[in-house]
Order: sequence, then structure tokens, then C-alpha cells
Amino acid sequence: MPANYKAWNLSLAAAFACCAFTFLLGGGPAEMLFAFFGAGVGQFVRKKLIEHHITLLANVACAVASSCCTYVILIKLAEMFFGISEAHQSGYICSMLFVIPGFPLITGGIDLAKLDLRSGLERLTYAFLIIITATLTGWLAAFTFRFTPADFPELSIDPVLKLVFRMAASFVGVYGFSFLFNSKRKMALTAGMIGMIANTLRLELVDFTSVPVSAAAFIGAFSAGIMASLIKAKIGYPRITLTVPSIVIMVPGMFLYKGIYYLGLNDVNTGIMWLSKAIMLIAALPLGLIAARILTDKNFRKSS
Repeated sequence: MPANYKAWNLSLAAAFACCAFTFLLGGGPAEMLFAFFGAGVGQFVRKKLIEHHITLLANVACAVASSCCTYVILIKLAEMFFGISEAHQSGYICSMLFVIPGFPLITGGIDLAKLDLRSGLERLTYAFLIIITATLTGWLAAFTFRFTPADFPELSIDPVLKLVFRMAASFVGVYGFSFLFNSKRKMALTAGMIGMIANTLRLELVDFTSVPVSAAAFIGAFSAGIMASLIKAKIGYPRITLTVPSIVIMVPGMFLYKGIYYLGLNDVNTGIMWLSKAIMLIAALPLGLIAARILTDKNFRKSS
């Protein structure tokens, strides 16, 4: 039986996951702190609306609006009382990334690869409905408060220390997202260990080699798939419960948001550029898992 966590459990999970996600995307302590509270509030609202059977799109819109408004309130207070720079405003995107539907995006791609077209298209349609609703709500919040999705101020961190921080953030992020997928604690812990290795590998490849970003995502997902297969053989956990949470942190939620944001401003070229980057990365993730599954599962590689 899957776990059934309370609203505060899931709020903390979303808060820590988005806080970790913020660091992995280049954010600093200020953005991480504000994203923590924004995501926590947004997920709490989301869970309570689910309990009251509020329709999906209204649920997503209210959750994203809550997270963005919380981020805005906190950063405005910090600017007013502590002199925090406006450069930290861009982190509002990270506070809403807990709604990005990584699970249906990735499993939908896997279904299409198995020629299960109905299931794949249904899952992808469901995912894109959530993405469009979330990004449009975020765009409306940004337009209202005059925030822009600018790049984070660059952090100056020693490469070895940055590696350690990346591993820790990847573990925390995957562990938190696993809770949002209703995984049990031991399963979330295992997925966190896989994600820590796979996502850190992906990021290090991007930083220190000439491997393209989408190829690095493929390698990260492939390594997660191999590790999950080995663990399944030893412990028996289903692959899907380990692989998908472990690579959801690689889903380019910020790219998706930026694409919709710039399209909303009629900057079509910039919007398409960001969306094309997102699509390439999203396609690479299930392909990496599929390659690992073909290599390790003889039943999967046989045609039905």
C-alpha cells in the first residue's frame, strides 16, 4: 500500500525539494530560503484543495499563486528591512516547481516507446495541462508584481565544495519529490541515493566536459535506470518507483516556465528557444531510462 502523508508532511517535502532545486539551478541562500517557504505554503494549499475535491486546474492555479505570492511577500519584506537585492526576485520560479508533473511526463514517454499510445498520450496531455496552467499562473504573478525570470547572481564556490553541495541537494530534492509521489520512506531514501549520483553526474558532465546538455540528461537517466535495475534484483523495489523520482529533479521546469513567459510577452523567438531546450531535455530522460531497461530486462527488449 502506498503511504498517505498529511498536508504538513507534504508541505515540508515540497519545501525542501524546491529549496534544493533552487541551489541546483544556481540560486543562493536568499533564493533557497524564500523558495522553501513559497513551495511549502503552495503545497499545503494544494493538498487541502485535493482533500476538498477541487478540480485539478483550479487546484494547480491556486497552489502556484500561493507559492508565488508567499515568495513575493517575503522578498519584499527582506528588501525593505534587510536591504536584500532585487536580483533575488528571479527565484520565485523555483517556489512553484513542486507542481511540475515529472511523473506523467517521464512515464508517458516510456509508454510511447512501448507503443502504448493511448496511455502515453493521456499521460502527456495530463502533464501539459498542468504545465500550461502552472506557467500561465506564474506568468500572471510575475506580470502583476513586475518580476522577471532573470539569471541568478553567480555563486563563487570551490569546485570540490560545489560537488558536495550538489550531491546533498540532489539527495534532498529527490527524497522530497518521492514523498510527493507518495513513496514510502525507505523507497524515498533509495531513490534519493540514486538521484544523488545520477543528477550530480549530469551536472558535472555539463560543467567539465563538452557533452551537450541533453546528452548529459540522457546519461544521468541511463545511470539511474541501471542502478534501479541492480537494486530491484537485490531488494525487489519496482523500477518505476525508483527511477522516475530519481530523475524528476532533472525535468527542466524553469526552461518550460521561461518559454511560456516570453511567449506571453510576444517574444516568440526567445520563448521558442527556451521551449525547444526543455523539449530536448524532457525527451532525453525517458530515452535514458528506456535504454537502461532494454539493457537489463530481456522481457522489455522483446517485441510483443
